[in-house]
Amino acid sequence: MNRLKQLLIALLLCLSPVPASSGSNATQTSQSFQVPILLYHRFDTAVTDSMTVTTAVLESHLAYLRANGFRVIPLHRLVDWYLGKAPAPAPKSVVLVADDGHRSIYTWMLPIIRKYNVPVTLFIYPSAISNANYALTWDQLRALKKTGLFDIQSHSYWHPNFIKERKKLSQEEYQKFVDIQLKKSKGKLEQELGGQVDMIAWPFGGLPDLDLLEQARKAGYVAAFTIAHRAAVPQDSPMLLPRFLLHNSDKGKVFETILNPSTTAHSALVYPQSGRGKTPRGTQR
Repeated sequence: MNRLKQLLIALLLCLSPVPASSGSNATQTSQSFQVPILLYHRFDTAVTDSMTVTTAVLESHLAYLRANGFRVIPLHRLVDWYLGKAPAPAPKSVVLVADDGHRSIYTWMLPIIRKYNVPVTLFIYPSAISNANYALTWDQLRALKKTGLFDIQSHSYWHPNFIKERKKLSQEEYQKFVDIQLKKSKGKLEQELGGQVDMIAWPFGGLPDLDLLEQARKAGYVAAFTIAHRAAVPQDSPMLLPRFLLHNSDKGKVFETILNPSTTAHSALVYPQSGRGKTPRGTQR
C-alpha cells in the first residue's frame, strides 16, 4: 500500500462517524469535545534519550492540570463515549497513557501518579515483561494494577512493525503473525493480570490498513490508538484515536498549547514513517 493510499484511508477513518454497530447514534458526532491523550514512554531524573521525560517535567504537567481545572479521566471513559455507553467527556478532560512498559514507570512514575491520584493506561507488549532488563516485571505490573490507578492494555506481543512484516511475509505467514500480535498479547495480559484487555496501541504509531483494523475488531479490541499531534474529537473512529507523543521539551508554554482547544483543531491524522530511528517523534521501545 503506497503512502497516498495510507493517508486517504486515515482521512476517511478519521472523518467517518462512529459505526452504528458500536451502539452510538447519529447525534453523538454532532457533540463537541476535545480530549488530549498524553503519551509518555519512560522517566528519569535527567534526560537520557529522546523518549525520556524527567520526573520534574512530569510533575509540572500534573501540577498544571490540577491548578487549571483539568480533569484526568480513565481512557476507557473516553472510549465508552465512542461506543455509546457514556455521555460526552466533560470540558477540560485529559487522558494519560504510557507505552512499552519501561521499568521507570514503576520506579519514577508511580510515586508521582499516587501523589496526584490520577488514572493512567499502560500499553504493554508482553514479550518484554520479566524478560528484558529495561522492562517491568509481571509482579510490578500486578502491583501497579492493584493501586487502582493503572489499567493495562495491549501494545502487540513483541512491538513489531506491521507494515514491514506484511511486505516480507507470505499471506499465510502474515496472518499467523497478526494472530500472535493481537490475540497472544491480549491472552497473556489477561492471564497474568486478570481483567479485560480490549484496547491496543499500534507500535511505532504506525498506520494500520483496513484489513488489520478489522482483524483487531475480530480479536476483541474495541479501540485502537496511534500518534497524531491533536486531541481526540467526536469525528474520530474509535479504532484510530490520536495521542500526543510527549518529549521532555513539551513543558511550560508548549504544554499549555497542547491543552488549549483553540490550538488543537480537528484535522486528518498524520502518521510518522514506520521504522525504528526514522522519525524522531515515533514510538520506540
